[in-house]
Amino acid sequence: MESEAFLQIAGLCKHYGEGDARLDVLQGITTSLAKGEICTLLGPSGSGKSTFLNLVGGLEPADAGSIRVGQTELTGLADRDLVEYRRRELGFVFQFYNLVGDLTVQENIEVCEYLSDNPLPMEPLLQSLGLYEHRKKFPHQISGGQQQRCAIGRALVKNPSLLLCDEPTGALDYNTSKEILALMEQVNQEYGCTIVIVTHNDAIKHMAHRILRLRDGRLVEDSVNADVRPAASLEW
Repeated sequence: MESEAFLQIAGLCKHYGEGDARLDVLQGITTSLAKGEICTLLGPSGSGKSTFLNLVGGLEPADAGSIRVGQTELTGLADRDLVEYRRRELGFVFQFYNLVGDLTVQENIEVCEYLSDNPLPMEPLLQSLGLYEHRKKFPHQISGGQQQRCAIGRALVKNPSLLLCDEPTGALDYNTSKEILALMEQVNQEYGCTIVIVTHNDAIKHMAHRILRLRDGRLVEDSVNADVRPAASLEW
């Protein structure tokens, strides 16, 4: 992998509530990812994984610390600049697909195509997602795995440099989960985007270049995977 630091995080803190109700969700997280890395972010429920993703995604502010993505320092950005950051740099993939039911597969992807100044070409993207033959179908006419592929396409069409995935296989069965992970592997290789996958599934770490693990808001593992395995070979 390239050694260039693309995502740099230092002293990241976040809490909710005050007084006796205060909950420190992230406590001094410091790490960095190289451009083009796949990273898994592991940890039990309540460890701070989704909050971490929200902060990196510019969806909510940190209490302290800094986040730099490429040349953009998120700390202190105005709302308008955060919108531009999300538009320019980010793609989001969630556990639940959040597709628009009365739009076709292609139209769901095109919604985000219009947000980018440099979108990926639609037909090759649909082909690589395995959705070209289904492009005129509506979400209720395709499988859960195909809906997740559509959600990934919606995130990718903007040609983002950073793809944030929150439990992207959480609602899928075993075989479909492996297909989606293989697709993410393919996306990483073809488009070179840096990918952060938040997951409860420890097996997914074997396909990642870097492994982060949170526990009670603290980073308890930050390691480079010396034996990256193909997604198709994963078992759990």
